[in-house]
Amino acid sequence: MTNSNQSTAEKERQMVNRVSLVTITGNVVLSIFKLIAGILGRSGAMVSDAIHSMSDVVTTVIAFLGVRMSQKEADKSHPYGHERLECVASLILGITLFAVGCGIGYAGIQNIIGGHYEELAVPGFLALAAAIISIVVKEAMFWYTRHYASLLNSAAFMADAWHHRSDALSSVGSLIGIGGAMLGFPVLDSIASVIICLFILKVAYDTFKDALSKMLDTSCSDEYEKSLSDFILSQKDVIKLDLLHTRMFGNKVYVDAEISVDGDKSLRDAHAVAERVHDGVEKHFPNVKHIMIHVNPAS
Repeated sequence: MTNSNQSTAEKERQMVNRVSLVTITGNVVLSIFKLIAGILGRSGAMVSDAIHSMSDVVTTVIAFLGVRMSQKEADKSHPYGHERLECVASLILGITLFAVGCGIGYAGIQNIIGGHYEELAVPGFLALAAAIISIVVKEAMFWYTRHYASLLNSAAFMADAWHHRSDALSSVGSLIGIGGAMLGFPVLDSIASVIICLFILKVAYDTFKDALSKMLDTSCSDEYEKSLSDFILSQKDVIKLDLLHTRMFGNKVYVDAEISVDGDKSLRDAHAVAERVHDGVEKHFPNVKHIMIHVNPAS
């Protein structure tokens, strides 16, 4: 590995460590605060919200482990690298979120179907304050994690970022439910729990779908392939692009391309054209881990 690659890898590891530490610490503190506020403030929605935040701690740990393992260098047993380990982490994230969402929704639906709304406890101001604080903190964590997920091109951290956003939205549901219950509609607290469940299930579905897509060597978007195609065709001595296949491999992309060059060129010159295209693509598209170029004589 070159010094430049070593430097980049080290910076990425530092970012992974920093984001994981900040989000885990923030979620632990927020979870404990919301749990205490939910219990003392007699709010089922806030207790559900606290459980949602606790699941954030688990998912961030899973994302951290997935990203760190995916950054391992290729070895004899894994010559293409370990990027798919991040997909495995995202799959586990999706399953974890689904289980958490179902548990929260089940408790809320039981209270709603029970019908004894007058027996439901009315939340206090502590639960209301906790909901407001949670919205602000979780939205800040969403933007923070999303920023570094984009820099790292990390599906696991991006999934974790959207989990923070779902937690912020679920806290909005808690705020509405707690406020409504305090105004004389106690069933709204349970309804808020069900709304939180739906938010969590949506994020679980999106996370699982994205990870599965990348595990199955799905091609990149049409926009990405168009940009890649235009770049290759713009290279000197490339007459035509005969074939372009892309596939996502974890957070990286593999490319297979066939280009046409002047058939009268020597093998050495044709190879130089292919080498120039190869190096140019990997330089201008950082998430391309490798591109295989086949040269055809132009007809």
